[in-house]
Amino acid sequence: MRRARPGAASKGPRGSAERALTSVAAGDAYDEETAGEATEGSAEEGPRLWHVTLSVSGAEAPIAEVRRGLEQLAHDHPFLLTSRYAVDHAEIRYWEEARDLHDAAAVALRLWGEHRRTSQLPPWEIVGLEVIDRQTYHHRIAEGYGPLPATPVGVHPF
Repeated sequence: MRRARPGAASKGPRGSAERALTSVAAGDAYDEETAGEATEGSAEEGPRLWHVTLSVSGAEAPIAEVRRGLEQLAHDHPFLLTSRYAVDHAEIRYWEEARDLHDAAAVALRLWGEHRRTSQLPPWEIVGLEVIDRQTYHHRIAEGYGPLPATPVGVHPF
């Protein structure tokens, strides 16, 4: 599965200097209420955006090493919105582009383990995962509950 920031279009090999962001006008037929929703039985069901919150926990680790590891993960994978951390747990929040919830959850469940060595993350285990669609995320925010918008973006202590 190819992963990219929403809205990013690659014109060359991954990581090349030729990558550019593009913007496309919505057009007259765009309906904000149904945008991103797949109709049942539609022939072209494309990827959707999913808001992912991944929680990890384990034995205490030096706080500076936890921060450095999360910063490295964010540098290697700029799709990460925000990370919060303490000496024994962390939370990572980001948007995932995937065909369905199963694909988004599968990618999220692999994130920590696959990047533990390269980002020098603590050997913690995944203790929580929430994957919600874009519409549900925005509905929660509008109602005043659910995960607060991921601001400020970056790596921050709890």
